[in-house]
Amino acid sequence: MAPPNCCSPSPLPLIRFLVGILSAVLLTFPRPASTAGCFKSVISFGDSIADTGNFCKLTPAGSMCSPPYGETFFHRPTGRSSDGRLIIDFIAEYLGLPFVPPYYGGNQTEFGKGVNFAVVGATAVASDVLVNRGIGYMATNVSLGVQLELFKKLLPSLCGSSDAGCSNLFNTSLFLLGEIGGNDYNYALGLKMTTARIQELVPLVVNSIGSALQEIIKLGATTILVPGNFPIGCIPYILTNFRSSNPQDYDSSTGCLVRLNQLAELQIELNRSRKLHPHANIIYVDYYNAMMRIYASPKRFGFTGGVLKACCEGGGGGGGGSILGGGPSMRPCDEPSTYVNWDGIHFTEATYRLIAKAVVEEGLFTSPAFNLSSSSSSCVRGVTAANGRNSTFPDRDSLPNRGVGLIVQPAAAMVLVNLLFLVVVGGMSSSG
Repeated sequence: MAPPNCCSPSPLPLIRFLVGILSAVLLTFPRPASTAGCFKSVISFGDSIADTGNFCKLTPAGSMCSPPYGETFFHRPTGRSSDGRLIIDFIAEYLGLPFVPPYYGGNQTEFGKGVNFAVVGATAVASDVLVNRGIGYMATNVSLGVQLELFKKLLPSLCGSSDAGCSNLFNTSLFLLGEIGGNDYNYALGLKMTTARIQELVPLVVNSIGSALQEIIKLGATTILVPGNFPIGCIPYILTNFRSSNPQDYDSSTGCLVRLNQLAELQIELNRSRKLHPHANIIYVDYYNAMMRIYASPKRFGFTGGVLKACCEGGGGGGGGSILGGGPSMRPCDEPSTYVNWDGIHFTEATYRLIAKAVVEEGLFTSPAFNLSSSSSSCVRGVTAANGRNSTFPDRDSLPNRGVGLIVQPAAAMVLVNLLFLVVVGGMSSSG
């Protein structure tokens, strides 16, 4: 081995210089939102939990079309069944996308980054099937199957003129299939049907959601969130109208009606769909346990005003059984953010924020774990990620900074890395 050449100039100063340039470039190029490369649009199906305005386009006199709905964030009614934003709104914000526009009343130019088919009162099971089961009243006939048909009619305009356009749409869109199915049970409960009769609806609901999932995947969807139902027995409207004198009917730790919550525990089994479509990311979102975490420790999450009582008077839970009473007669509480429930059946923005945060930032209550807090091109994780677990879920005014970040233009980065590599190799050669 040749002795080291002690007289050769050291490459370290040049290396330090290039590393400095590379660091500067890394820190000054614009960066996209934290989910760059993941999803460029959101396509949603469901009911009032996700409706961003469809029902009010179809039924302008609907109660959620009047104040005080929307007062917390939008400062006006938008058709959302809450005082502010919904889970779908927080997901869109976290993706750096605009709020997902409703299909009804919208135009094709608005749907480039998402479209929402969810409608207040929608059911998973087709309306005619429910009518045959004795459920004659429904707030809308835009069931899940109808929403899918609307999507298929809109698909050519979303895809453009090429097959590549459709492939790109499906590969870069996050599909939300629900929550839906809760209204199927709620309508039956409103008719005072027995629990046994209502339980007969469970396989119908599951099959309807499963069929819709299969159809969406066959069309080309690759990432689908499928939320389950919320714990029905904790809803103020239900607690008011289905009071029981038997203490054993209630969960002693939460005050919820146990026998009705058993309906929501019978969730769709997605393993069959995963085996049939291994290329698709089918993510189950456990709304049930996400909410039970809040009901079990409400003060931990800041809910000091009301847990099983609605913010708005007339919303059930000790204040009568009426719900959805938009207009002057509906009197909201002073601090909706301290209440879990808004109007007796729907939740406050504060509640929806917590659920969305748990799902998209903390990677909780999903199977397999789903994490949007990584800047990787893949948003789906095989294991639960802890990224951002202690961080604050973004408000609309505090979205991830798009000004500077740790993303570099590929060409510039490669030039600098190659130069650095050559210098290091050259330095090693001259000293070896």
